[in-house]
Amino acid sequence: MEPVLNFSHVTLEYPDGEGTLRALDDVSLELRRGEFVSLVGPSGSGKSSLLAVAATLVRPTAGSVLVAGQDAAALPDAGRTSLRRDSIGIIFQQPNLLPSLTAVEQLLVAAHLRAEPLVEARRKAVELLGRVGLASVLDKRPHQLSGGQRQRVNIARALMASPAVLLVDEPTAALDRGRSEEIVRLLRQVTDEFGVATLMVTHDTGLVSFTDAVATMRDGRLSAGILAAAS
Repeated sequence: MEPVLNFSHVTLEYPDGEGTLRALDDVSLELRRGEFVSLVGPSGSGKSSLLAVAATLVRPTAGSVLVAGQDAAALPDAGRTSLRRDSIGIIFQQPNLLPSLTAVEQLLVAAHLRAEPLVEARRKAVELLGRVGLASVLDKRPHQLSGGQRQRVNIARALMASPAVLLVDEPTAALDRGRSEEIVRLLRQVTDEFGVATLMVTHDTGLVSFTDAVATMRDGRLSAGILAAAS
C-alpha cells in the first residue's frame, strides 16, 4: 500500500537574527491508511513544525511532502489550500467551536466551505456525530457540552471531508485521564474504521500504547529508526 503521507528529506529553516534556525532537519516519514502514529519529544523539538508542514500550512525549505499522492511542497498556495481542504483533517488541541452553533451546524460549516449540498451534508454530519458517540446531543451548543464531547465534535468535523490523513495536535491536553483515554481510543477507532492515516502529537507517553508506532523528535530530527512499535 502506498503511503498517503510521505516526508522525504524535509528541512525547514526560519530566519534567526543574522543566521537561521533549523526547525526540521532532514526528516523522512511515511504513513499509510489505517496507521496510527504518535509523535513525541520535548518542547521545541520540532513536533509542531512537522505538523504544520504536514498540514500544508508551511512550505518546507527543502525536501518533498506527498499528501494523497500530491507534492504539497511544489503546489502553489491555492493548490495547497485545496489539498488541505479535501485530503487533510486537522484536530486542534482546542476544539475552537463556534459558540452560537449546534454540534451539527459545526460540521455543516466545514461542508459549506467545500460547497457540498446541504441535505447530503446534514445527513453525513448526523451520521458522523453518531459514530463518535454524540447522537443524543446533535442540537446542543458548545457551552452545553463537556470538554470530552467538544473534542468529539472536533474529531467528527475533521472527518467531514473524508480525508486521507488526520493530523492531531495534543487532543487530550485539557482533559483528565479518563476522558483522555476515551478520546485516543476514539482516534484509534476512526483510524481503523475510516482507513485514514493518523499522526498525533502528544506529550502524554501513557497514551502511545493505543497507537501502532511512536516517532520521537529531538532538535528537529526523528530519532534513529524513526518508527518503533508501541508496546
